[in-house]
Amino acid sequence: ELKQRPQGELIIWNESVFGTENGRFKAKSAARLDILRVFLTQNMPFYGAKYHRYRIVSSPCSLGAIHPKKARYPMTQQIKYKRVLLKLSGESLMGSDPFGINHDTIVQTVGEIAEIVKMGVQVGIVVGGGNIFRGVSAQAGSMDRATADYMGMMATVMNALALKDAFETLGIKARVQSALSMQQIAETYARPKAIQYLEEGKVVIFAAGTGNPFFTTDTAAALRGAEMNCDVMLKATNVDGVYTADPKKDPSATRYETITFDEALNKNLKVMDATAFALCRERKLNIVVFGIAKQGSLKRVITGEDEGTLVHC
Repeated sequence: ELKQRPQGELIIWNESVFGTENGRFKAKSAARLDILRVFLTQNMPFYGAKYHRYRIVSSPCSLGAIHPKKARYPMTQQIKYKRVLLKLSGESLMGSDPFGINHDTIVQTVGEIAEIVKMGVQVGIVVGGGNIFRGVSAQAGSMDRATADYMGMMATVMNALALKDAFETLGIKARVQSALSMQQIAETYARPKAIQYLEEGKVVIFAAGTGNPFFTTDTAAALRGAEMNCDVMLKATNVDGVYTADPKKDPSATRYETITFDEALNKNLKVMDATAFALCRERKLNIVVFGIAKQGSLKRVITGEDEGTLVHC
């Protein structure tokens, strides 16, 4: 039931049996085709480069009319990371606006993420809320710190819902899981369910930080990255990596291509907050710091090109 076209295209029929070395994968209805797409995407390297494209047709009778077509999940480039945790700051969604969510910026950001999702990368996202409210900012004034932090958590939920809507506009399935119970608008965080969504090819957006005051969304990102067994944590910033000094203040500052956790500590480089940094170091979860505003930067990180700074054990 598997036929390789002369053009290198893999054809799968609706009522087909997908054979593997370890068994048979059946797709008996159109409802299961999405599962089959995810399965193919995850296992395509096993079948070799000649199977780098595929498409699904409704019946065998249409085989004669098939022509080369761009695949939904092309595997033309080798990916370095299969499952990633992307940390987005709230400020990265503001664009040129003084606060809130800039529509053009969020569309561009989601478009960059959608590109790697279509490559077969499993993506979890932790988003901050600094574009709306930050518990430790001057906005909080003399407010109780715990109360201010809870307000910041709700800001992250607003950003998460905006991201979900933008993904679905592009045809990418996304789910929001909140560390605080808000069942009318988001699922409550559950690790097994989140992993299931990732394996199904859905983008999982983790909102409300850790659900506890006094912890930053950087810490939430490190925690979720460890829980999801991610290959790497990607920290998207307004700077394209970690520098020897602040590049805005020191024109002679140079970017590190790679640096170890110990070197970053010894040189007092501010990669992220101390709690998150310590957790990543303990769990051996490498960090890539890169600039999300640079077009194509996320894809270059995923394919292992020289983009950003890799902080490793």
